[in-house]
Amino acid sequence: METDVLIVGAGPAGLAAALFLSEYGVENVLLEKYGWLANTPRAHITNQRTMEILRDVGLERDVIEKGVPQELMGDTVFCASLAGEELARLHTWGTHPLRKADYDLASPSRHCDIPQTLMEPILLGGAASRGTKVRFDTEYLSLEQDESGVTATVRDRLDGRTYEIRARYLIGADGGRSKVAADISLPMEGQMGIAGSMNIVVKADLTQYVAHRPSVLYWVLQPGSDIGGIGMGLVRMVRTWDEWLILWGYDINDDPPELDDRQAVEIVHNLIGDDTVPVEVQSFSLWTNNRAYMTRYSEGRVFCMGDACHRHPPSNGLGSNTSIADSHNLAWKLALVLKGKAGPSLLETYDAERAPIGRQIVERANKSIEEFGPIFEALGLLDTTDPDVMLANMEARKENTPEARDQREKLRKAIEGKNYEFNAHGVELGQRYRSSAVVPDGTDEPAFTRDPELYYHPTTWPGARLPHAWVGHEGRKVSTHDLAGKGRFVLFTGIGGEAWREAALETSRRTGVEIACYEIGPGREVLDLYDDWARLSEIEDSGCVLVRPDAHVAWRRRTAAGDCTQELGRAVDGILGLAQPANGRGARTGEAIRAQ
Repeated sequence: METDVLIVGAGPAGLAAALFLSEYGVENVLLEKYGWLANTPRAHITNQRTMEILRDVGLERDVIEKGVPQELMGDTVFCASLAGEELARLHTWGTHPLRKADYDLASPSRHCDIPQTLMEPILLGGAASRGTKVRFDTEYLSLEQDESGVTATVRDRLDGRTYEIRARYLIGADGGRSKVAADISLPMEGQMGIAGSMNIVVKADLTQYVAHRPSVLYWVLQPGSDIGGIGMGLVRMVRTWDEWLILWGYDINDDPPELDDRQAVEIVHNLIGDDTVPVEVQSFSLWTNNRAYMTRYSEGRVFCMGDACHRHPPSNGLGSNTSIADSHNLAWKLALVLKGKAGPSLLETYDAERAPIGRQIVERANKSIEEFGPIFEALGLLDTTDPDVMLANMEARKENTPEARDQREKLRKAIEGKNYEFNAHGVELGQRYRSSAVVPDGTDEPAFTRDPELYYHPTTWPGARLPHAWVGHEGRKVSTHDLAGKGRFVLFTGIGGEAWREAALETSRRTGVEIACYEIGPGREVLDLYDDWARLSEIEDSGCVLVRPDAHVAWRRRTAAGDCTQELGRAVDGILGLAQPANGRGARTGEAIRAQ
């Protein structure tokens, strides 16, 4: 069997890679070891960047139909039990009125919560309907690379037959125990298995305890309970308001806990604080918290992505979002190289752009766990192991004493600190790439005027994500993101930048790479409805912004150029890896690469 790209693993990263490659017209085969997709609702937070990416391929509406909307996600509660005392509450996922404005201004899309069990079938359907060939119950065994491709040996788990698949490139999206990553010896830093956790998925109608404070997460503090340690458990919404995932930690140095349905129901009742609520146990699963990341994502013609490369706890809801962004970054590059429109050096930028992001989110997720410490300290839970003393310390904050006032203030500040987990807008949208697929314009990186983790800073500085602005096109209000993407480059210019359109046409003709061009301004095909683009573009009307297929800025010219075709062509050649070292022959054209 032969294909252009073989994808190993049908989690969010692998499914998204298949979806994007098929969208871009690249033949691909997707293998999955098991008989179906995720059987537990693990990943769930779906941030604006992921929704933008799915919007680009026409699947945003499908996710919205299955997901829980942003307005029902954000009353994150800290309590003694769902039926008991509430200790604190925090607006999360951009639902605070002040933060919601930041989120609304930053993107045409909104957060939603959709469990992995519902997201994956949407991605699979999108990929298969576009041409991906899917093989379940098929196990990857090994690979061999040569100069022209990769030969993978796989096994059909239904009949035991072993056979080979030949691909020009292979993607390892086979999760946190990635065999593909191990087989190509990708270097990893950090530590695996630093803490243990258990999930219990249950059916239970908790409407009376949560509907008035709708949230994805309810943190329960019960010193002396069977949860262990300080006694913190998590009640996570899976479906409103009758399906839940119960999570708590265990000592990874001890034997893994073993539960039966009766014990699981008892734990759930303790967290609810009401043992009359009917509870139906759906499943148990164990997992470990990790703090590990690959420093390189590829070797030769093999690329890894998702949990294979970055392994971390679910804090900040970054896992599946980062995995989908990995695949989005690589897919357009593979498509151009496979079609002979870019040089192989373009693929090297995948490492340069995504490995730093993987490290960032691993560190951020683990730091978010550490940031529970100030909450425990403020409640008096760290100075003793006696549950009775812990409970007394928690009660002490209610007193009319200077000590209690200090304790209340510490708790307020500690809860505020959790914005770095639940409202980290800059982490989600503020990624800026540095690689040969980004052409500097000679300007310094713009400074951050607010906390770069909490707040997104829009800019067209090369490498940054394209700023969102509502504009008018063909009688409709659309986002700049709706004009970008679609597997092609886009050039934005304004009145006085007409020469850039001719430059885009000529560069497209020469390289074979589509470059759409939009002129924004009164009387032009795109209207700057609220003058937002004028404020955000950071260029003069006669300048231009070149945007890659993944909606990151590739290059910009802040003013008109003497020779627009030459300047744009030089930038595009550099991005595509068409330029050769000075040897008197200039740059290779797209035609020359395809001829090879």
